[in-house]
Amino acid sequence: MSRSRSGRAIRRAARSNGAGSGPTTAIWPGIEGGRYRPISQEGIRAIHDTALRILAEVGLARATPRCVKAVTSAGGSLTEQGRLLFPRGLVERMLETAGRGFKLHGQRPEFDLDPSGTRIHLGTSGAAVHVIDSETRKVRDSTLQDLYDMARLADVLPNIHMFQRTVVARDLTDPYEMELNTAYACALGTAKPIGTSFSSAETMRDAIAIFHAIAGGEAAWRERPFCCVSTCFVVPPLTFAEEALSIIECAADTGTPLKLVSAGQAGATSPAPLAGAVAQQTAEVLAGLVYVNLLNPGHPALFGALPFVSDLRTGAMSGGSAEQGVLMAACAQMAQFYNIPCAVSAGMTDSKMPDFQAGYEKGITELLSALAGANLIYEAAGMYGSLLAASKESFVLDNDLIGSVLRATRGIDVSEDTLAFEVIRDVCLGGPGHFLGADQTLDRMQSDYYYPAMADRRTPQEWAGSNPADLLEQARERTRALLAEPAPRHIPAEVDAEIRRRFPIRLPLPDTDSRAA
Repeated sequence: MSRSRSGRAIRRAARSNGAGSGPTTAIWPGIEGGRYRPISQEGIRAIHDTALRILAEVGLARATPRCVKAVTSAGGSLTEQGRLLFPRGLVERMLETAGRGFKLHGQRPEFDLDPSGTRIHLGTSGAAVHVIDSETRKVRDSTLQDLYDMARLADVLPNIHMFQRTVVARDLTDPYEMELNTAYACALGTAKPIGTSFSSAETMRDAIAIFHAIAGGEAAWRERPFCCVSTCFVVPPLTFAEEALSIIECAADTGTPLKLVSAGQAGATSPAPLAGAVAQQTAEVLAGLVYVNLLNPGHPALFGALPFVSDLRTGAMSGGSAEQGVLMAACAQMAQFYNIPCAVSAGMTDSKMPDFQAGYEKGITELLSALAGANLIYEAAGMYGSLLAASKESFVLDNDLIGSVLRATRGIDVSEDTLAFEVIRDVCLGGPGHFLGADQTLDRMQSDYYYPAMADRRTPQEWAGSNPADLLEQARERTRALLAEPAPRHIPAEVDAEIRRRFPIRLPLPDTDSRAA
């Protein structure tokens, strides 16, 4: 038995890699979910019908002249109160032309994501204004360097499949420079699909000029756009954010994928009943889908209905609640009803630290979203305090958590081989009476099992005698080690230099040796 344990230890050491993912054959981006269905088929149809009634009878306020003209020319109308109405037939026609079958591209093809069906992918998002130091328990303003560091962590941690802006660069006070540098820090930090947001179309166009330079020209960008722009184009309840409509227009003009976000807060800016919150957010996202498809039929746009939860005792957001997980699963079902790739939010723990509360809140919300088959699960790594703060070492911890979510969602493969009758017979009738040394065990230990890098699976006796660093300290050490490695170099040095010549990039140059093309 001691020899067996020693052999397993050797194999375990050989399997581990620098990013700490565990075996890549047990989990992969795009595992299919869809087994968890919090809403019945009748309920989905009822929510859909209610959303169409909301659009046709209540409509949205504060549409811009261009939006009004586009919608009314297609059959909509404007009420005396200035609310833009979307008749059922118009919405149904635009749903027929909505973009489907598109990918979210990385700067390198091996990172491309297929958000179709019930395939799941997990990544980051948010606009946290603080970074938490879990060692000192101090909270400080987030910076551009923090954002770049987080992009670098996402780049090397294999279970984080895409990187959308996580923190606000509060060391840049000019909005134009902050948003431009945010976009570039994301693109420079990782070759995986990225995302960010903009407050004006003018800034967005300059950022897309940077993306053109990285991609190799406008045509190359349109062929493989690697940034999905998130726009909260609605201020719930049912009011357009006028400037954000220009972001939709810019995306349609430039071929930039969109995440159409409606983020009401149940009990505050959306109805308190969960079904009503889903119906309102569905209606609001459908309004955005109608507009972008009037501008550019088939435009790649994610269904971003994101009803958040209020703690009705205080009115505060409760991003880590069980209701949050159920709501995101329900919104995934609505997107699947329309056969449109969806984006949801999970992992938004209310805890301020990587602690027990954070673990169970992140775990339950991310697992429910994954089991429901949500295509793109944002906020899944690094976020704390209901999206107000972020933690770098949590990227390492959440990479493990996401791996476990992926493995649980994958389920169990049943076949003649996995039922293992022949192996059971051989072990029991003439073998050693256990399966530890069986060829099948060795063959399947990587394809069937996920091994978290950070979790402590030793016995209590082994643990007690080792005086180990706690999990958080190990995560800090691993984070420091990852950030000490050479910076990514997927953007050639000459392209980086040209971008810095044309635009006010404030992110310091990475080490010269690591940036060599």
